[in-house]
Amino acid sequence: MRVHTVVIGTGFSGLGMAIQLKRAGRDDFVVLEKADDVGGTWRDNTYPGCACDIQSHMYSFSFAQNPEWTRSFSPQPEIWTYLRRVTESFGLRRHIRFGTEVTGARWDADESRWHVTTATGDEFVARFVVSGIGGLHIPNVPTLPGIEDFAGAAFHSAHWDHDYDLSGKRVAVVGTGASAIQFIPRIAPEVGSLTVFQRTPPWIMPKLDHAIPGWAQRLFRAVPGAQRLYRGLIYWLLESRAMGFNGRPGLLKLAQRIASRHMRKAIADPELRRKLTPDYVMGCKRVLLANDYYPALTRPNVSVVTDGIAEVRAHSIVDTAGTEHEVDAIIYGTGFHVTDAFDYVNITGTDGRDLSKEWRTNGIRTHYGITVSGYPNLFFLLGPNTALGHNSVVFMIESQIRYVAQAMSLVERSGVAALEPRESAQARFQSDIQRKLVKGVWTQGGCTSWYLDAHGVNRTIWPGFTWRYWQRTRRLEPAEYELVD
Repeated sequence: MRVHTVVIGTGFSGLGMAIQLKRAGRDDFVVLEKADDVGGTWRDNTYPGCACDIQSHMYSFSFAQNPEWTRSFSPQPEIWTYLRRVTESFGLRRHIRFGTEVTGARWDADESRWHVTTATGDEFVARFVVSGIGGLHIPNVPTLPGIEDFAGAAFHSAHWDHDYDLSGKRVAVVGTGASAIQFIPRIAPEVGSLTVFQRTPPWIMPKLDHAIPGWAQRLFRAVPGAQRLYRGLIYWLLESRAMGFNGRPGLLKLAQRIASRHMRKAIADPELRRKLTPDYVMGCKRVLLANDYYPALTRPNVSVVTDGIAEVRAHSIVDTAGTEHEVDAIIYGTGFHVTDAFDYVNITGTDGRDLSKEWRTNGIRTHYGITVSGYPNLFFLLGPNTALGHNSVVFMIESQIRYVAQAMSLVERSGVAALEPRESAQARFQSDIQRKLVKGVWTQGGCTSWYLDAHGVNRTIWPGFTWRYWQRTRRLEPAEYELVD
C-alpha cells in the first residue's frame, strides 16, 4: 500500500500527528497500531490506582481541551476515554490499522520512499514515517535468579492480571517507582501480606489532588477561554519547577524539606523512615506524587525490604540477607525500557545504515529529538532528550508535530525528495544539550536513574524550560537540513 505518511502508534504522539495531518488537509496517511484500540500507555496500564501525575487540564491537547475532567489529576480511565473521544471527533479511526505491529522500516534511495513492514506481512510504502511509539511501551521485567521455578503468579504492572484474585494472598512487589506507589495503596488492604522490595527510595511530594467541582466544569464548558486561562496558570506553575533542576539548589532543598515533612507526618517508625529516605538530591530520579503511599507502608501486613533479591523459589523469595519471604504472587513495578527501547527498532537508512546499531555503538544522536542524520524523512515524537521531569510532555508533542509538519511542507515546496538534518547541526544540538545535562541534577545529584543510558549519559530528559524547546522548534531552519533530490 502506498501512502504519503505512515504514523506509528496511537498514543498522544501518534494521534496528535494524525490530527496535524488532517488539519493540513492531508488524507493520504495511515496510522499503524499493534493493539486493538487507541490510547498507548493509557490503554495498556490498567493497574489499580493508575493516574496521571500532571494536572489533567495540562495533560491534554491545547486544541482539544476537555471541560469534563472530574479530578485535578485524572485517573487512567478518564484519560483513555479522552483519547478515544479525540479519535472520534477528528475522524481518525478510518486511518488506523489496528492489530498491525511494525517490524521494520527501510529507506529506498532509488525511489526516495520508506518501506515499512509489519508482523502481519503487509508492507506500506511512504514518503514520510513518523514514530509515535514513545518511551513507555516496553515493560522492563528483571530476570530474577530462579524465577523459572516460581509456582505462583507473576506479572508486570503494565500487564496487570485482573483475573488473579489478590484477596488474602502473600504478595511481593518488586520496585517502588511511579506505578508501584500508585497500586501499592490499592492492594495493601486486600492482600494477606505485602512485601515491598525497594532498591532505591523515591522522593515523594504531596499530591494536591481534588475533585473538579461541577460549577467549574460548567464554566469551562460555557467559556473555553476560562479553561485556557486555567491551563496557562498550571503551565507556568509547573514550568517554574525547571529552575530547581538546572542549578538552583535552594529550590530543591526547599522541596526536599517539604517531602521530608510529608514522610514524617505519615510515618512514626524511625527505622522505616530511614529505609524510605533517599540519599541523593531530589530531581536526580523522577520526583513522585502521592498522599496514600506512606500510610500504606505503615499497615501491619506490609513490610519494606531493602536487601536485594538473591533467589526465587517455588513459593518464596530469598533476599541477600538470607531471609526467606513466602509469597503467592510477584508484581513487577519496575518501569519500562527507555534509553534502550531503541535497541528494539529495526530501521535502515541511507547506504544500509542500521539505526539501533549506530545508537548502541556511538550513543543516541538526534536533532531536537525529532530527526536523525542519515535517515531522510524520518521523524520521532517524544524522541531522545525530549521527556520531562517537571511539566507536561503533551506540550512537547505539540511543538514536535508542528515542526514535523513544517519539515514535510519544506520538502514539498522545494520540489525535492526528502530532507535530513546536517551532521553539523545535529552535533551542535547534541553538544549543547549534553553540556546542560552534565551541569544538571540528573547528573550531579548522586543517583543512577532510567534517564541514563548504559554509558551513564542522559538520553531522556530535556534540560530546561519547555518554552525554550517551543522557541527552538517554532520555526524550522532550512539551513540546518540537507535537501535530498
